[in-house]
Amino acid sequence: MDKQFLVDQLIERLSVSAQVALRASEAAAAEARDGATPQEKKEDARVAIEQSRLAKGQGQRAQRALAEIDALTAFRPQPLASKAAIALGALVEVEDEDTGEGKTFFLAPSGAGVSLTGPGGDGHLSVVTPTSPVGRAVLGRRVGDTVEVTVDGEVRAWIIAWVG
Repeated sequence: MDKQFLVDQLIERLSVSAQVALRASEAAAAEARDGATPQEKKEDARVAIEQSRLAKGQGQRAQRALAEIDALTAFRPQPLASKAAIALGALVEVEDEDTGEGKTFFLAPSGAGVSLTGPGGDGHLSVVTPTSPVGRAVLGRRVGDTVEVTVDGEVRAWIIAWVG
């Protein structure tokens, strides 16, 4: 699979997220500034304060997304041999030891939790980072290894079925 396609898709998703957060920040700031009459602001200053905090939080969210985009811009994931240790840029497929259910992850420097699709809409995978629980569990492991990960408060045993 073309990993650069996944990186480009991830950058696109994060760009959209940053744009949404910036618009929300601007709207909340405008509401804090202009949303009430001077008399209303005097009677209930909490509304303006809450809108200001919302604007600040959305601005921070946008800045985080932009920083993640910067980290991804220089990221060039390389193919991994099937028996190589899992490293940043790896595609990892795991199977639940109990149910046999499979999941595919892309180990990227940022963008945790974003869902991506393969080229042509082929398959779905989740982005994990080295600092996420799943990322920490699989880093340095190899095909055939079993890792334990807590999912929805329950410990799951996953077998690493494929690495690319």
